[in-house]
Amino acid sequence: MERPGWRVGWAWKGDEAIWNMWGAESTEQGDCSKFKGSQLPHCCEKQPTIVDLMPGAPYNMQVPLNKFRKDGSLRFTQALATWNVTYVYSKYQTSAAPKCCVFLSVFYNDTIVPCPDCSGNCHRLPGVECVRPGETRPLLQLSPTQEPPPLVACSSHMCSIRVHWDVKQSYKEYWRVKITITNLNFLKNYSQWNLVMEHPNLQNVTQVFSFNYHALNQYRGAINDAGMVWGIQYYNDELMVLGESGNVQSEMLLHKDKGIFTLSEGWAFPRRISFNGDECVMPLPDSYPTLLNTATTLTTSVLLFSLLMAFAFL
Repeated sequence: MERPGWRVGWAWKGDEAIWNMWGAESTEQGDCSKFKGSQLPHCCEKQPTIVDLMPGAPYNMQVPLNKFRKDGSLRFTQALATWNVTYVYSKYQTSAAPKCCVFLSVFYNDTIVPCPDCSGNCHRLPGVECVRPGETRPLLQLSPTQEPPPLVACSSHMCSIRVHWDVKQSYKEYWRVKITITNLNFLKNYSQWNLVMEHPNLQNVTQVFSFNYHALNQYRGAINDAGMVWGIQYYNDELMVLGESGNVQSEMLLHKDKGIFTLSEGWAFPRRISFNGDECVMPLPDSYPTLLNTATTLTTSVLLFSLLMAFAFL
């Protein structure tokens, strides 16, 4: 869960108040002056806002829906009413613009396909501030309860996260990919990050060297073309702000599926990539590096050699 953690709010219909709370807390107590006694309710706000507990809170705060114990006693307390809240994640509500993009490279072609322009935003448009090389970052007063606005390194794509998919090598039975995730945000760390990939050869992953890996075929039926990687605890599970520690990387070894494997037409590149649940912007397929045709190259070389020989005899 990213800073500042989850939050939920609602509006009471009557004069309800939250007397006690476990597992979360309200941001404001509100006006509880109508209550008498030494102990006041936890929250008297008409529209309370409930937030997650700070890191390090003991994980023993969960309670059943109807009857619960409090303060370690053996006595059960009966709830007068319960509510079941269902949370649905929507990337369109959490962010108006994509947060990440993908750029591609491959060993058989010197062409590097960058992130598409304006993937996250464009220069001089509201929403994202950027810092150019050599500029001093502005001093910001960060709120402990609000996520800071993005402050990224100026680029043509203006995304906070950049994912590099590099096809490094092709062996007789295997092929190798290097994955690098770079944080371009000056203000935000990503703890316990995750990256979800979709590629038809993920059913034959042999080894992932510096990330944890889990196939997602149980969520897609018989199709095993999606997998998730995440950081190893205390090693690279923290993606820090832009700088020397602002990237994590690993290599992935895959066994070639003889029925589908090819290096032509961008097949070795992922179909989709998502970072922390947000889908990344991919380059267009017509910009993918092409596989050089050795037969055409050989024919061109022979023709050039023949022309040189012809000029030599003139």
